[in-house]
Amino acid sequence: MRALVQRVSRAAVRVGGETTGEIGEGLLVLLGVTHDDGPGEADRLADKVRALRVFPDAEGRMNEPLGDRGVLCVSQFTLYGDARKGNRPSYVAAAPPDVAEPLYERVCELLGARRGIFGADMQVALVNDGPVTILLDSRKTF
Repeated sequence: MRALVQRVSRAAVRVGGETTGEIGEGLLVLLGVTHDDGPGEADRLADKVRALRVFPDAEGRMNEPLGDRGVLCVSQFTLYGDARKGNRPSYVAAAPPDVAEPLYERVCELLGARRGIFGADMQVALVNDGPVTILLDSRKTF
């Protein structure tokens, strides 16, 4: 499971011209699922996102976790794009929808996240705060 986690001052996702999820200060999580991911990876990823100390403390140092801030989670199979050969990425490492969707929903539920619509053509708007962007990969980082 991979996640691109961005600290934002605000973010929103729109589908078909309608806003499906929106937050103020918090984290935007772009989430990709691979074939052999399961509930354990989803649980660990949600725990890791919640515990990331990427918000400023009273002294301005990145030392505070998510706390009561918002989370916007968007499914992003392209995080498993492989462009090592040629210029057109291959997405064979991305899990099929019947595997990925329940795990995406699980992560969203665990984080109490607002969300996009799985598999939809979405437009994501964000104001990256910092900017702070962290790549999490369940195979490498936790």
